[in-house]
Order: sequence, then structure tokens, then C-alpha cells
Amino acid sequence: MTRNSTNSVGAKVARILIVDDHPMMREGLAARIARQPDMEVCGEAGGVNEAWQQVKLLTPDLVIVDITLVDGQGIDLLRQVSGRFPDIRLLVISAYDESLYAERSLRAGAHGYVSKREVQESVVEALRTVLAGQTYLSPQMTQRMLQQAVGRKESTDADPVQRLSDRELEVFRLIGEGQTTSSIARQLHLSVHTIDTHREKIRHKLGVKNGNELMQRAVQWVLENG
Repeated sequence: MTRNSTNSVGAKVARILIVDDHPMMREGLAARIARQPDMEVCGEAGGVNEAWQQVKLLTPDLVIVDITLVDGQGIDLLRQVSGRFPDIRLLVISAYDESLYAERSLRAGAHGYVSKREVQESVVEALRTVLAGQTYLSPQMTQRMLQQAVGRKESTDADPVQRLSDRELEVFRLIGEGQTTSSIARQLHLSVHTIDTHREKIRHKLGVKNGNELMQRAVQWVLENG
């Protein structure tokens, strides 16, 4: 497949790589994209490493990225791709709440964010918007970010989870999924000491007293947001 594919009338066709750890989600997105005369799926991947190899091999016009992948975080893939291939457009499609992950995704290099709850209605519009060089967010998230930009300060009643760094949030999610400190360290390629340090910082930011409370809070968050 060539870098500059064209359709039957000679117009350029955007080549899209789908990165999601759920095969059925990839299949659904691919079917929807296949119905668009100016788009085509050039590849699929379920994890960060596989996706990175596909990006280097295929150099697609746009990559759809999920937040949680089989071997890591979509946020890390966003940073990799945007750092090495700044011309590739990046659209996040995730089950996680837009208010928590959209801004983090944009900081990591994404050009748009779509909730999986709204993907059927919004994905084609989001793809066209991002491919056109613009940023796609829901109207609600756009308004929220505008208010933050104007106010230049965080709301005092904001969810304290919002204050976690990207790495702390990743550790918090894995705690909520029942993973031990050692298993989290192996998955993130970090030392146990580093994970323990992250746990203490998370505990302090969330105002929980001990490890048991942290576990309960994390499990509840995963149940509500996963």
C-alpha cells in the first residue's frame, strides 16, 4: 500500500492505523472507516510495541489510540509518535472519562479525544476534523478547557484524582485492577521502590490514610471509570 493512496476519482485517501486492545472495537472502527470514500484502514495493533512497529513501517496519516493497551499506556504511544513523527495525526478513542484523560492526551501529542460511549455518533466527524488539522473535543470538554484557560486556576471542588500525574494515575488504575506493587513495577519497567514512592504520593494527593484505603479508593474508581 502506498503512502499516497487515492480513490477511484483520484482524491487522496487518508490511511488510518487503529490501536486498541479489543478486537471487536478494532473491527467496528474498521467497518465504519471502510464506508468512507476518503479513508482506509492500513493496519491494526493491540499494544504499544506492535503499534510502534506499525507506525514506523506504514507511516499512516492518522493513528487511533486507546488509553489502555495490552502492554502499556496509549499516553506513552502518543508521546512516542508525536515526538518522532510530528506530521502524523493522533485521535484518542477511550472508555475513560473525557474530563480526566482528554487534556492529558492533548499534552502528550493527541489532536482529539472521543469517548467510546459516543464513538458511533462522533468518530467520523472526529476523524475528519483531526485530518483537517484541527482539534476535536466534545462541546462539553471544549467549554471546560476554555473556562480553565480564562480562569487560570483549578476548581476547589475538583476530583482529587485530577491532581495525579500521568504516571501516578497509571499506577492508581493498576492498583484498582488488583495488581501488586511488584507486578506493577514489572509492567511499567520500574523498580519496586519507584512504585512505592508513587503510591505514597498518590495517598497524599487523595488524602487517604493507608494502603487499604488506597486500594478501596482505586478499586472504586476503576469500577466507576473502567
